[in-house]
Amino acid sequence: MEFYSLIDNIVSDNKAHSKWLNTLSFMENAGARKISACEHPTKVNLIQLKHACEEHRHAYYLKKQIGKINAEWCKTYEANELLAPIATRQYLHALDVKACKYLHAHFDLTKEELKYAAYLFVTYAIEVRADELYPVYQEVLTKTNSKVMVKSIILEEEGHLEEMIHQLDEFSENWKPHAEKIIEIEKDLHIDWVNAITEEVMKPDYA
Repeated sequence: MEFYSLIDNIVSDNKAHSKWLNTLSFMENAGARKISACEHPTKVNLIQLKHACEEHRHAYYLKKQIGKINAEWCKTYEANELLAPIATRQYLHALDVKACKYLHAHFDLTKEELKYAAYLFVTYAIEVRADELYPVYQEVLTKTNSKVMVKSIILEEEGHLEEMIHQLDEFSENWKPHAEKIIEIEKDLHIDWVNAITEEVMKPDYA
């Protein structure tokens, strides 16, 4: 199923839409926690702090949007309140692990340097994905006159991508081929995630 059609299908069902918002909130929160976990004990720059802060805010914002559908739904990140919970929980973790293995093989880095490199490349790949995902979601929200909006997130994610490119330029003048490899890894994981969500929401007995 085409991604637009999947989102259209999700938004048309209030329960699925609530879980979708909660799933995105979970992933933004997981991303923020990973950014913080990658921080050097002392050499933390302003951009890194800004990213962690904004990803946490996105998680909060998306969670708040659920209240526009039903304030009693999806109050936690328990499995029954997420779409495709296993694939959702594995997505970022698997990307992090695979990216670390790739970077370790291609750069001579200390443990702390590897954590920072993983932050740069993984965040870049996620921002590229966000720049594709959120506009499609907003398009469906606009078409259906939904009270839910993600326009503010779209603007911030665009800014994040520019900041990541600037940081990667400082990290290595030859970062682009490596970033493409990390994006390929993310693309495979994204396909698995979307397929898992599609399988769940398209079940005849889904409710």
